[in-house]
Amino acid sequence: MKTILVTGGAGFIGSHLCERLAREGNKVISLDNYFTGSRDNHVAGVEYREGHTKNIEQYVPETPDIIYHLGEYSRVEISLTEPAIVWDFNSAGTFGVLEFWRKRKRKLVYAGSSTKFGDGGLGRVQTPYAWTKASNTELVQNYERWYSLPYAITYFYNVYGPRERPANEYGTLIETFRRQRLAGQPLTVVSPGTQKRNFTHVDDIIDGLVLVGERGEGDEFGLGSPEAHSVLEVAKMFGGEIIMLPERQGNRMDSTLDITKARALGWMPRNGLQKYIASA
Repeated sequence: MKTILVTGGAGFIGSHLCERLAREGNKVISLDNYFTGSRDNHVAGVEYREGHTKNIEQYVPETPDIIYHLGEYSRVEISLTEPAIVWDFNSAGTFGVLEFWRKRKRKLVYAGSSTKFGDGGLGRVQTPYAWTKASNTELVQNYERWYSLPYAITYFYNVYGPRERPANEYGTLIETFRRQRLAGQPLTVVSPGTQKRNFTHVDDIIDGLVLVGERGEGDEFGLGSPEAHSVLEVAKMFGGEIIMLPERQGNRMDSTLDITKARALGWMPRNGLQKYIASA
């Protein structure tokens, strides 16, 4: 049995990770500030603590065997409207986690953002969210250089599945479309609609995170479905009326996916988007 810390453990992806790790017999601690996390996502066998990651020492006196750092601000376009919150969570908060890591000297698995690979590399500077996440991957690498610490960095690609965030300003695309369809409302697509994404089921992401936690070392563990779909194409999969919304600043048109290192560990996505939409 290992002691494993998951920051953001009450969030969408974090709750699934906690559930998997607890089911495998580990002692799992979640640290979450509940900005977008929810107590509805709590699962059996996990110890939940509420607090900001910049104060992690106050809430987690233990020395975990593995630290999964998922607990950051994680929306793209809306980050342009609240940069102070992004800085607080993603810069101050992550610095706290890295200092915790430096003192404990155990393995860190950091959830980077695939936005930094978007639009030929320009995606990393398009929003406060993208910039802080890209900068944090470099800081993690530097901590390894400075202090000889074990780490791995993963990159998620448009995760969907159970417990996905509801349709609000922090909501995610597939759940937004799903709820609009259930309510009999038109599906709202941000123009031009041709922007492509690699939609990846949360179960596949968790398989990747566990593998990387066990055997991954270094950067560039891309976890994404190789099949890309445009947003307009996805809306048509759901069916019904579609309304086009104005373009938004920070909305990248594409991303670059490289799953070579994850595949070398034996990871491949097993779930398809169309099947999920048909059953949602």
